[in-house]
Amino acid sequence: MENRIPLLGEKMPQLTVKTTHGTINLPDDYKGKWVVLFSHPADFTPVCTTEFVAFAKRNDEFEKLNAKLIGLSIDQVFSHIKWVQWIEKELGVEIPFPVIADDMGQVAAALGMVHPGKGTNTVRAVFVIDPEGKVRLMIYYPQEIGRQVDEVLRALKALQTSDANGVACPENWPNNELIGDKVILPPASTVEDAEKRMNEEEGYDWWFRFKSL
Repeated sequence: MENRIPLLGEKMPQLTVKTTHGTINLPDDYKGKWVVLFSHPADFTPVCTTEFVAFAKRNDEFEKLNAKLIGLSIDQVFSHIKWVQWIEKELGVEIPFPVIADDMGQVAAALGMVHPGKGTNTVRAVFVIDPEGKVRLMIYYPQEIGRQVDEVLRALKALQTSDANGVACPENWPNNELIGDKVILPPASTVEDAEKRMNEEEGYDWWFRFKSL
C-alpha cells in the first residue's frame, strides 16, 4: 500500500479497520453515503475531547445530509471504548459514531495522517468522501489547534449543493459578504455565452455571475 495523502478526486484506499462498532470495510460499507473521516492525536486528551463532543452533538445534522462520521487515532480499541464511556459518564454526551482503532498505525500511514515530529500521533485530519468513494475534501490542523466542526458541516453542504446544481459556492457560503446565499455560475466558455450572460442572472461582470437556488 502506498503511504501518501490521497489527492482530491482519487478513490479512497480500500481499508479493513477495527472500530468501536466492529469491523468496517472502507469505503465499500458506505457506498451511496457520504463519509466524514476525522483523525485525532490521542484518546484522553483535552482538545480531542472537545472535538468529539462537538461532532457528537452535530451527528444528527450530518445524518440528515446522508453522511456518516468516523473517528480515528493510533490507539487500541479498549482505549477508545474507555474514553467514549468517560465522555458519556462525565460530560453527558453519547458518541454515536464508530472510532477506528488504528493501533498499528497502518491506516494513518496509508492516508498520510502521522504528524511529523510527534511520534505516533496523528494530525487533526478530515477527509470528506463522496457516495462513490472518492476523496472530495481534506482539512489538516496541527495537534495544538482544535477544529471547527461547523466548518466541516458547512463544507459538506457546499459540496452537495455544488454537485446537485453544477455551481460554485462563495466564501463562507451561505453567508457570503458579497452575495449572501447565492451561488456562482460556471465561467462562460465562448464570447457569445459571455455576452448572453450579461442579460441573464445577476452579476458584477460576465465572469462573475450568480443566482439564487
